[in-house]
Amino acid sequence: MKLKAKYIDMDTGELTALLHVNDSTEIGVREQDRIKLKHENETVTAIVHTTERYLKPGEVGLLGKAFQFIGPEVGEVLEVMATGKPESVEYIRKKMDGLELSTQEIRTLVNDICEHNLSQVELSAYVTALHINGMNIRETVDLTQAMVETGETIEFDRGPVFDFHSVGGVPGNKVTLLVVPIVAAAGLLIPKTSSRAISSAAGTADIVEVFANVNFDAKKLKSIAESVGGIMAWGGGLNLAPADDIIIRVEYPLGVDPHAQLLASVMSKKKAVGADYLLVDIPMGLGTKVPTMEMAKQYAHDFIELGDKLGMRVECAITYGGQPVGRAIGPALEAREAIAILEGSKSPNSVIEKTLTLAGILLEMGGIPRGYDRAREILESGKALQKFREMVKAQGGNGDIKSEDIKIGKFKAEVLAKKSGYLGSIMNKQLVKIARAAGSPKDKGAGLIIFKKAGSKVDAGEPLYTIYADNENKLNEAVSLAKKLEPMVVEGMVLARMPGITRFQV
Repeated sequence: MKLKAKYIDMDTGELTALLHVNDSTEIGVREQDRIKLKHENETVTAIVHTTERYLKPGEVGLLGKAFQFIGPEVGEVLEVMATGKPESVEYIRKKMDGLELSTQEIRTLVNDICEHNLSQVELSAYVTALHINGMNIRETVDLTQAMVETGETIEFDRGPVFDFHSVGGVPGNKVTLLVVPIVAAAGLLIPKTSSRAISSAAGTADIVEVFANVNFDAKKLKSIAESVGGIMAWGGGLNLAPADDIIIRVEYPLGVDPHAQLLASVMSKKKAVGADYLLVDIPMGLGTKVPTMEMAKQYAHDFIELGDKLGMRVECAITYGGQPVGRAIGPALEAREAIAILEGSKSPNSVIEKTLTLAGILLEMGGIPRGYDRAREILESGKALQKFREMVKAQGGNGDIKSEDIKIGKFKAEVLAKKSGYLGSIMNKQLVKIARAAGSPKDKGAGLIIFKKAGSKVDAGEPLYTIYADNENKLNEAVSLAKKLEPMVVEGMVLARMPGITRFQV
């Protein structure tokens, strides 16, 4: 059937076509069925939605990506025909039944994800099936390799290639901004690609974007990394393992991160940039993705085994994640804290110690003895700051950047302790919710500065933390949420009084 193309300025996250009900009946398709759209030499498969109001008979509405993929002019005639569901729908059903997928089935599934052949409903079923039934190590290897093969890869002219990744889950974890320049200053090649925040207050790419460009194609990334020794770039600006970005958009509203998919997500992108040596930071503690030591050790075991099967040497560091790393949460605030340490600040100690330990492990993986001591020497000598500024300049930022240059939110409010005592616990997730209410990570200056850590003595009326925002309304929203959530619990030394049995009347 031939229909005229109409652009609809809307996107559903999948390739979507809108048909008038009369035309859908004639073609023989219903809601959520598929049609093939052909224009010149381009053919795409799209998910069908129907309408009686927004189209006339004889028109086909193409939403967002569908219009871009096929590339017609408005009003051009397209050939439209019914088509069946892709094979991979059956493989999703197979995984829902707890069955093992073959190498070819996994490749077909990943290819269909990349080609946008699956609906949001089908992708949700895949993510849910993986969350419930998981994958064995052979399936996970196949999934990782398929994700690499369907995207772009980078081959460096020098090597070996070192990389670093944190599985996240703990706020304030800005150590990448320190680890990368220390490792690069030691002469190792570390092309670090990072993500933006999904549910956190700031991803590494959100922080670096405060003072430098993070969006590069593969050629430019390779050029900067090889000339300077390292880079801190946004992985989403590249076409590395594109299936992962599509899957993440489904995981977020479901609030799940299946173990096998997390492994494949991390390792596919590291394999795509040619990493030979990888250090994985696994923050562990209440309120993180990995709440127990047992789970953390299982993560580490799986990363190491998967790396071995992919020809990559992987080491893991299980780190303390029971409370924020450092005192700053939010892009600009975290950038300022990290740069201040590069400039010579001796606090926060938690950021410095974690940085030196992780950087030291990477240096030792590269054959440099006494890694921790060497990392400290590079940091304290100013060599890490010099290398950091080289990277910033190469990434289009100010090569003479100082921590005081970083602008933070102009609106702020202190949250005070209601009573005296000791800070018993800090709830990571609640702090993140408050930072996001203030506008983080989209509003770069928004976030929190924490004054007290767990175990600290607190006096009534003393500031616990300050909320920063770029917008006064958002500040008020964050303050209201902070009063409701109370993420910092102040307790006395006596937690409860248990009276005895009264036998006598006095």
